Amino acid sequence: MRLERIELHHISQQLVHPFRTSFGAQLERACILVAVYGEGLVGWGECTASIDPGYSYETIETAWHILKDFLIPAVVGQNLSSPQDVAARFGWVRGHAMAKASLENAVWDLMAQAQAVPLAALLGGGGRDRVEVGVSIGIQPTLAALLERVNQFVARGYGRIKMKIEPGWELEPLSAVRQQHPTIKLMADANSAFTLAQAGLFQEMDSLDLLMIEQPLYYDDIIDHAKLQARIKTPICLDESIHSPHHARWAIELNACRIINMKVSRVGGLSNALAIHTMCAEAGLGMWCGGMLETGVGRATNLHLATLPNFTLPGDISATDRYYAQDIAEPAFALNTADSTITVPTGPGIGVEVMLDRVQKVRVRYEAFES
Repeated sequence: MRLERIELHHISQQLVHPFRTSFGAQLERACILVAVYGEGLVGWGECTASIDPGYSYETIETAWHILKDFLIPAVVGQNLSSPQDVAARFGWVRGHAMAKASLENAVWDLMAQAQAVPLAALLGGGGRDRVEVGVSIGIQPTLAALLERVNQFVARGYGRIKMKIEPGWELEPLSAVRQQHPTIKLMADANSAFTLAQAGLFQEMDSLDLLMIEQPLYYDDIIDHAKLQARIKTPICLDESIHSPHHARWAIELNACRIINMKVSRVGGLSNALAIHTMCAEAGLGMWCGGMLETGVGRATNLHLATLPNFTLPGDISATDRYYAQDIAEPAFALNTADSTITVPTGPGIGVEVMLDRVQKVRVRYEAFES
């Protein structure tokens, strides 16, 4: 397939509720939407880089630069036989996984549409029509506000609660939620806010029956996580530390975790995500699909990926209205309250339609590239 035209849409949308982590509070969410044209079809991908280098060194500005000046010139006007061809052409560019993922994932969508199959089928998944999901709750101003927020989401039907924690906001809020909801699937996400010197704190968490503790230590660490995992019973889940199949292999060999959070944008695209999925399945590590406050484009991509068999834990793929009053893609995603799942789109490709009029209303910048 020849990639005839590629477009970049930098958009920014207001969140329906402020989202606070150990990095700070987020009131709106910016991203880059990538549109790839070929054979009368258009495939969409989403770059989840933020406006600042908190979660990752990548930002909107660096991603725009890398896409415009290096990645798009490598593929626009070229004939590709598979989505993996995109990843091969990017191999010489070091890092910039989020920029790479947005363009590669758009090609996956395009090629699935060309074959008239859902993306899940092209990925080798599709064994389930619903994906179990949970909700991520940011750090709240008070304990009472936290409990009220948790209760709201439990009442809506979410069966797994992920709580953001930071030093000084960990044992007490986790214990309070566990006391109020003794059987709910509960996990903590530290976003790298702690050090190995605080291992005793995590040993105390063993009594809370947590599903996992996500990325408690340094964002680029594997060794200290291995030391911590050996000292606690609760499974450690690695997120920020896993940037490629190489990092996943190192984590597995060092027993640094028992679970990996798969964020396809963090590992450079669906091709690397598939490789890590295979490695984790063979090693017996659990997996789940993480979220980055995506629009319907990234949300749909995540749902298709999460149909693969080793995604055995609830993902961070909340309903659309959890973040946006009106998203840029249709149909919106709603929670199936009976079983805390979201239905996977069945149409060709990612199975959602990007509403260009909505994109234009929230667009900050636009550029098109043709061969």
